[in-house]
Amino acid sequence: QVQLAESGGGLVQPGDSLSLSCVASGRTFMPSAFAMGWFRQAPGKEREIVAAISAIGNGVSYSDSVRGRFWISKDNAKNTVSLQMNNLRPEDTAVYYCAAVFTGTADYVTESFDHWGKGTQVTVSS
Repeated sequence: QVQLAESGGGLVQPGDSLSLSCVASGRTFMPSAFAMGWFRQAPGKEREIVAAISAIGNGVSYSDSVRGRFWISKDNAKNTVSLQMNNLRPEDTAVYYCAAVFTGTADYVTESFDHWGKGTQVTVSS
């Protein structure tokens, strides 16, 4: 099993920055063999991918709506994936979810995940 626990959400003003963190744990979790990502879901909308990173961290991808403002990083020594969010906008308001998937020895970026955290709320409002 793989457990994912997000933290770092909160209420911020437009233009502010916020950093989310996700710690992975579990008997079957091997950080160098799991790609990870961040999704978000706003009220009344479908869940959408925000950013993804390969198991080793050599590959990253971002949605068009956050590219240039958000940065994803992975610390395999700490079993952690982080999302640095800069210049936040009201439309970034959502519940943010951490996700993971086993990719083995292949280091690639994917948008398909099968392990999910419970989410952390990010609200951007003046």
